[in-house]
Amino acid sequence: MSVRRLAAEQPEGFAFTPENLEWARAQIKKYPEGRQASAVLPILWRAQEQMGGWLPEPALRYVAGTLGMAYIRVYEIATFYTMFNLAPVGRYYVQICGTTPCWLRGADAIKDTCRRLIGEPNQVTPDGFFSWTEVECLGACVNAPMAQINKDYYEDLTPQRLEWILANLKAGREVAPGPQNGRQASAPLGGPTTLSDPDLYRDELPDDAPPNYQPETPSGRTKTRRTKSTPKEI
Repeated sequence: MSVRRLAAEQPEGFAFTPENLEWARAQIKKYPEGRQASAVLPILWRAQEQMGGWLPEPALRYVAGTLGMAYIRVYEIATFYTMFNLAPVGRYYVQICGTTPCWLRGADAIKDTCRRLIGEPNQVTPDGFFSWTEVECLGACVNAPMAQINKDYYEDLTPQRLEWILANLKAGREVAPGPQNGRQASAPLGGPTTLSDPDLYRDELPDDAPPNYQPETPSGRTKTRRTKSTPKEI
């Protein structure tokens, strides 16, 4: 793991908004007396969200004081977990997966697109809109290559599609997350290949079927079968 340090430039102070302070107190109440430190991860995360995606040093001291923890313990946690950003990030924080499945499917080209449009990793664009970094396995290997932008996943990417996404986000237009090539979730690209014969589902009960519903056979006669109210014979 690379060394993680706090940013050179820091704000003068930090304090939760009244809403976030109320939320933090509710998290602390979930734990027995003397175990308030157990809430450190979600409270650090909320502090990062309040700061627009990063944790300044005063926020670490504030969280330590709120939880009655030694500052060094909070510092250790913030510098260990890479989900905590120790320097400012862009309004849209782009995380590119570089693990093997994404790499095999073109993650290098996605990273090159970020370098061309945004700059080097962990640098914020002059307008404050974007920054990016490479991460390991975001858990959408079937849809490789993919990226996480803020809280949303964008999958089945191409360099052209990523450029389109960034342009629309900057313009304030909504972009649907998920697969970007039309596939349904993580289904095969060519559509279903098994269990596709309609006859397999001929005897299935409609969701709104009444208790004594009897489906018709191709000949037009009703077919005696088990209903929703009839127990299955063993």
